[in-house]
Amino acid sequence: MRTSGRHKRYKLKSEINVVPYIDVMLVLLIIFMVTTPMMKSNVDVNLPQADAKSLQQKKDPVVVTVRQDGQLFLTLPGTEKESLDADALKLKVGAFVRENPEVNVLVAGDDQGHYGGVVQVLAELQQVGVSKVGLMAQPVQDKGTSHGRK
Repeated sequence: MRTSGRHKRYKLKSEINVVPYIDVMLVLLIIFMVTTPMMKSNVDVNLPQADAKSLQQKKDPVVVTVRQDGQLFLTLPGTEKESLDADALKLKVGAFVRENPEVNVLVAGDDQGHYGGVVQVLAELQQVGVSKVGLMAQPVQDKGTSHGRK
């Protein structure tokens, strides 16, 4: 019996070739990295009203008030409410927050005012480096104490 190179029998290897699995894993990783930012979308939700207790704060907050006509007011801790324009608001709040980075900034908008005014103030506060911003609201009143409204 002759043994030539062609008829040589190869032994079977009992190893798993993981290279294809690694390739598939990397492709899936790239797909998820590309599609994840696209999954963030806004959803309209009607939130229920609830009675909630106010949060206890260590320091007095900075309050920015947006009136119905768009006029801005600033109340810093320990000072009176003052009327100012958007540029002065950015300068004063930015300087105050740089000195007191842990202070909360609250935005109070008139319920009959335009939502765009509040959004503009939020964007301006973000530009000057304010990291803690909250929106002020009135608590829901009981039906028995609704001042004559039913």
